[in-house]
Amino acid sequence: MKMIIVYTGNGKGKTSSAFGVALRARGYNKKVHIIQFGKTKNTGEYKAAKKLGIDIKTFGRKEWI
Repeated sequence: MKMIIVYTGNGKGKTSSAFGVALRARGYNKKVHIIQFGKTKNTGEYKAAKKLGIDIKTFGRKEWI
């Protein structure tokens, strides 16, 4: 089954929630793709995702990334 989940809005918790779902999916050997807007590649979650085989892309203005 394929699924797309989008987290948006003000406040905290979106990244944490998304990575929780992603980690559970990887635990069941599912393919996971994460797209982030306005985040840099120099974050712990980006580095961890790469090590766990999660496809992660970051997008945004150059000053954000």
